[in-house]
Amino acid sequence: MLAFLRNEPGADIVAAAINSAIKDEAGIIMHKVNLLEVFYDLYRTIGKEKAVEIVSKLKKHPITINAEITDEIFYEAGRLKALYKISLADSFALAQALVFNGELLTSDHHEFDSIERHEPIIFYWIR
Repeated sequence: MLAFLRNEPGADIVAAAINSAIKDEAGIIMHKVNLLEVFYDLYRTIGKEKAVEIVSKLKKHPITINAEITDEIFYEAGRLKALYKISLADSFALAQALVFNGELLTSDHHEFDSIERHEPIIFYWIR
């Protein structure tokens, strides 16, 4: 999402995914923990007011923000965090992809390349 917001390489792929969701061709689910990651990054770089404004606009896109931490997501995120050297937010993104049998749209090769070989997660690499 940060690549999309910053118009970095891969932004076009994220935009295409959002357009697919607009057309009801695909769904996008983002865990609120991952939205928090976007918010605090924006807060650090452009300040609170602009960060709040951008996150508010982002919420108007056809993106389902999952605020629940179901037992399935809880235990899966804990398992992934225990087994791999990843951030807590990344463990939520991975757990959600596994629980919902979805793809994980990401550019974080340094975090996820080794996991891709060991977990049944479909990664959709944006760059």
